[in-house]
Amino acid sequence: MTKAKINPQSQKPSERKVDRKVQPTPKPAKITKKGRLISLLSKERGCDVAGISKKFGWLPHTTRAALTRLRQAGYEISCEKTGKGKVSKYRITGAPSVQNAR
Repeated sequence: MTKAKINPQSQKPSERKVDRKVQPTPKPAKITKKGRLISLLSKERGCDVAGISKKFGWLPHTTRAALTRLRQAGYEISCEKTGKGKVSKYRITGAPSVQNAR
């Protein structure tokens, strides 16, 4: 009698031999709206309310509320107006301490 060959795919997962050299690819970190907003405001030139609203699909009052929440979380956000009739640019100038970060 000859032994039948067993297909490794048909074995139970606990019975399969695992190649320890092959590591699964890590899942990318979840990208949040807060993280994207922080990234946008961390740039040197900053961004205005209209630009943030367009990028995220928010209404202007939602954008201002998001800026307020960042301030409450401990971020220092500066508001710079470059001239008369110009829009205000918002930019993060300071990050919160590790204790205050959410």
